[in-house]
Amino acid sequence: MKTNYKISLIGSVLCLIASIVVLSMGHISIAGPFLVFFFILLALGVRGHQTFKGFSFTILIFAAVTVSMYYPVYFQTIGDFKLKTLIVPLLQLIMFGMGTAMSIKDFSGVIKMPKGVLVGVLCQFTIMPILGFCIATLFRFPAEIAAGIILIGSSPSGLASNVMAYLAKANLALSVTLTAVSTVLAPIMTPLLMKIFAGQFVPIDFWSMMLSIIKIVILPIIAGLIFNKFFHGKANWLDKVMPIISMVGIAFIITIITAAGRDSLLSIGLLLIAAAIIHNTAGYFLGYWASRLLKMSEQDCRTIAIEVGMQNGGLASGIALEMGKVSTIGLAPAIFGPWMNISGSSLATWWRNKNQETSDSDDSNKKSLVD
Repeated sequence: MKTNYKISLIGSVLCLIASIVVLSMGHISIAGPFLVFFFILLALGVRGHQTFKGFSFTILIFAAVTVSMYYPVYFQTIGDFKLKTLIVPLLQLIMFGMGTAMSIKDFSGVIKMPKGVLVGVLCQFTIMPILGFCIATLFRFPAEIAAGIILIGSSPSGLASNVMAYLAKANLALSVTLTAVSTVLAPIMTPLLMKIFAGQFVPIDFWSMMLSIIKIVILPIIAGLIFNKFFHGKANWLDKVMPIISMVGIAFIITIITAAGRDSLLSIGLLLIAAAIIHNTAGYFLGYWASRLLKMSEQDCRTIAIEVGMQNGGLASGIALEMGKVSTIGLAPAIFGPWMNISGSSLATWWRNKNQETSDSDDSNKKSLVD
């Protein structure tokens, strides 16, 4: 590990110790800067370690959340301009980028892998909304917070699941197809599931929500697909820029939502984190074993587990904003998003290492037979 990475890690430890000491003395406000620098330095430091490098962005998200929790006023308005009005345009830009990374071929998996697509989509739109409803009811969250948990469970998967499927050495083609299909189905399925499961918590306007999803997701993706069709290979700069824009956009969206819902987070933050962990982990588990029971291959089981467990938190945030409830319904997506990246990366790394161990074992057995 290079010296600058080691210095960053040492600095992060020192900042963490300082924040703990200050907090123990009761100076909560003074601890803010130490916590922010702890996350920033940790994010820089882990980039020097191959195993933990993938967590750098997620750790930066925690730094952004910490800043918005301590200094929320700076992420709510600039003069008379409300920063939350940027959420939908940013999401549309991110979805456009998603479209440029896709092609019509991504939908061909429906024909090539019909069983995998059917099982994946059914699990996606049954397991997660039902889990969301059960958790929201069990924890007795306030109505709008409960609706937010159901909303994240009723959303399709996003591009992050494709990255995790690749890292896990799962069926990447199936993952991309499932993301594409679930996204296209979202304008119908997400409002329908919200009407069924969240209607008792908050009023749900099916048609308004459907139009919001079309505006936020479908139209930008179609624009991206068209761009990719006519300019494929002619705008390499876009392939390099869009991931950066997407990461910055997601971080900014989470920061704005956290600042808007700061007071609610202070009262139910730990419970919401617990709900995120249970919801996400149960999604992986049930998605995997439902696929195993249906005699899917190991690769397909892993793919469906990841697709079921990871939802498009950005879309859920946009819907919450369109509903005028970003500070309450939007809190669950803001909390669940970073956690899904942590758990998804961890699960993908574990499966990848397991693959390597199995491969090494097979090589050893073959060598023994030859000898």
